[in-house]
Amino acid sequence: MPGRPRRASRWLPNRAGSATMSHSLHPLRRQRLQRSELAVPASNPAMIEKAADGPADYVFLDLEDAVAPPEKPQARRNAIAALNDIDWAAKGKTVSVRINGLDTPYMYRDVVDVMEQAGDRVHTLLVPKVGVPADLYMVEALVSQIEQAVGLKSRVGLEALIETALGMANVEAIAASGGGPQGRLEALHFGVADYAASMRARTVNIGGLNPHYPGDQWHAALSRMTIACRAYGLRAIDGPFGDFSDPEGYRDGARRAAALGCEGKWAIHPSQVALANEIFSPTEAEVTKAARIIAELRAAEAQGKGAASLDGKMIDAASEKMARNVLVIAEAIAGRQAPAGTAGAPHAREGAAHGHS
Repeated sequence: MPGRPRRASRWLPNRAGSATMSHSLHPLRRQRLQRSELAVPASNPAMIEKAADGPADYVFLDLEDAVAPPEKPQARRNAIAALNDIDWAAKGKTVSVRINGLDTPYMYRDVVDVMEQAGDRVHTLLVPKVGVPADLYMVEALVSQIEQAVGLKSRVGLEALIETALGMANVEAIAASGGGPQGRLEALHFGVADYAASMRARTVNIGGLNPHYPGDQWHAALSRMTIACRAYGLRAIDGPFGDFSDPEGYRDGARRAAALGCEGKWAIHPSQVALANEIFSPTEAEVTKAARIIAELRAAEAQGKGAASLDGKMIDAASEKMARNVLVIAEAIAGRQAPAGTAGAPHAREGAAHGHS
């Protein structure tokens, strides 16, 4: 069937009788600009309004950790009002709602009310503490039924927070469970705070480094999650850095995440948004070099060559793939900066610390 990944589980003989390995390819399910993701407690309408006018690529309205239990019903109503009253797409933003966990009495009402009353306005639902693929299946089943019952024409995506030892132990299965290229699952997020608690890790700051650990104690987990994302066509997003008075600490964490292949990071304070946008944006020099790489390879190809040299270094097909990754992000950034309603707008084409995870 067109669009489905190619699957095989064995070595297949070719015409010459030798063995060649078949493989599966999972293209990115949904491209969204997600350099910065601002967490906003839905219990605070003033913060929501400021976030809508701010520079974050992504905003999630939090119904979970940032909202005290007595405030959750009102926070849900606030989130629905904000989804309906603010034209997030026209402001160049993706808007998400972090629902409460499946282990709470709030989750089902979050999904039902948000989908029934604002299902054509919300872009994704962020599902916390996903431990096994069935957790996502439950939310997807609810969302699918409500879309059909209400007659929604838009399709709401899902994003999963990997923030427990169980979730990390099952991260490959979770990433693979999203239904293929047509599935709802779009991204995995590393929720470092709850992950640290689940692991009983000793930490000095949410997302920060323990000076007694020889290196980055989050490296293995974040790398594993990112590999699972890239294997199954999902976006990989790093989670929070708790000390918003330490911009250099945030930058360092963002650089490490970017080096591993993450394409964005949470901001739990508005001051962190510009830092994330800076780190996860290619520089002008990187964009120029990417374009030169592709031009040089086309010229080499015309001469029957599979490789070329640029600035004294060999470049080949792998170099082109890396260059195109840079250009895709640069194009998305240019689209976000275009005036609302133009073809370049992202969705035309297709205070204090907030929630901790």
